[in-house]
Amino acid sequence: MRLDNLPVVTVVGIGAGQFHDLSGTTRALLHDAEVIFGGPRQLALLPPEVTAERRAWPSPLLPALPDLIEAERDRRVCVLASGDPMFHGIGATLSRLLGPDRLRVVPHPSSVSLAAARLGWDLARTDVVSLVTAPVAALGRALNPGRRLLILSAGAGTPAAVAAYLTSRGYPQAQLTVLEQLGGADERRLVGAAGDWAMPPGDPLNVIAVECGAGPPVAVVPGLPDDAYESDGQLTKREVRAVTLAALAPTPGALLWDVGAGSGSIGIEWLRSHPACRAIAIEPDAGRVATITANAAALGVPGLRIVHGRAPDALDGLPAPDTVFIGGGLTRDGVLDRCLDALRPGGRLVANAVTVESEAVLAAAYARLGGELTRLTVQRSSPVGGFTGWRSFMPVTIWAVTR
Repeated sequence: MRLDNLPVVTVVGIGAGQFHDLSGTTRALLHDAEVIFGGPRQLALLPPEVTAERRAWPSPLLPALPDLIEAERDRRVCVLASGDPMFHGIGATLSRLLGPDRLRVVPHPSSVSLAAARLGWDLARTDVVSLVTAPVAALGRALNPGRRLLILSAGAGTPAAVAAYLTSRGYPQAQLTVLEQLGGADERRLVGAAGDWAMPPGDPLNVIAVECGAGPPVAVVPGLPDDAYESDGQLTKREVRAVTLAALAPTPGALLWDVGAGSGSIGIEWLRSHPACRAIAIEPDAGRVATITANAAALGVPGLRIVHGRAPDALDGLPAPDTVFIGGGLTRDGVLDRCLDALRPGGRLVANAVTVESEAVLAAAYARLGGELTRLTVQRSSPVGGFTGWRSFMPVTIWAVTR
C-alpha cells in the first residue's frame, strides 16, 4: 500500500485541561477537520461544536493503522494524542508510516514536562521510564541510589505495582508522588513511601515520580558481579564479560545475537549499555531459558528476546544482527559461518573459546579472515590455609572480527 502521496495528516496534542486549553490555531484545525481519530478519552474531550466524524482507534492499532489512514485520503484528517505526540505517542508512529512530509504535528506539553514543572525537577537529570507497554521490571535498569525517575503509568494499578517492585528491589524508603490528571481541573497528587504504600487505585491518567533515596547500587558499566546472576555454572565470568563487552562495542540501537547464551549475561549487559540497544538470546537448554528470563527481569531488561533452540537452525528467520557473540556451539557444524553470513555490512562478531577444539575453530577463522585474537587468563585470590593464594580460571581465547 502506498501512503506517500496522502494529504497532510494533522496530529494534535491535548491534555487533561481539555479543549479550552488549546490555542486558537489548534482549535481551528479541529473545527476544520472532517474526521478525527483518537482514543475514547481524547475524543470525549471535544465539545459538540467540533462537528467532525469521531473515530476511536481499534485494538490492536498498529496492524490496522495503514488501512484506516488510506480510507480517509480524500478527507481532512486530524489525530488526537495525549500531550506531546512525538514523546511515546502516535506522532512518531505516523511519522514512520507516512513520512514527516505528510505530517503536521501540534504538540501540547507532555505529562513528563508538566510533572517536572510541578515538582521543580531538572528534567535533563531525571530518568523517564514508560510502563505503558512494558512490565514493571523495566524499572530495574534505572534504579540506583539518589536517582529521580518519572514513570509513564499504564493505569490506575501502576502506582501500587511500582511501590511493590521498589520494595522488592531494596528501595522501601523510595518516595512516590503520583500526579493525576495533570493540567486538568481534577489534578491531584498522592505521596508516600514505597514500603508503606496503601493508597487505593486512583485516576488511570497518572504519572509517578520516584525519588529512589538509599538502596543497593548497580554498576552501569559492563562486568556486573557474578552473583548478580542466577546460574548453573554456564556464566561468562565478570572479568571476561567486561573484556568481551568491550570487544562487542555496543552502540545505541544495535541488535545483538547472543548465541549459546547460557545465563544470558552478555545479552543482558548489552541491553543495559543503552536503552535503544536490542538483543536476542539463543539457548538450547530449557532450564537455562528460564534462568535467562529471570536474570533479564531482575536486572531491568525484560525486553530481552529469547529463542529456545540450537544454532544454526534456531537462527533462521531472525532479523539480521549488527553484532554477534558466540559463547557456545562454536564446534557445531555451520554455526560460525551462519553467524558471519548473517551480519550486516560493517557488522562485528566476537567469539569466546575455552576448549582446545573450539580454540582451533577460532584459529582457523583468524587465519582466513583476520581480526583480533586475545587470550585472557583470570586469577582470583583464594584462602590457602591461613594465607592467601591465587586460583586460576580456565584461559579464554577471544576472537573479534569486523566484516
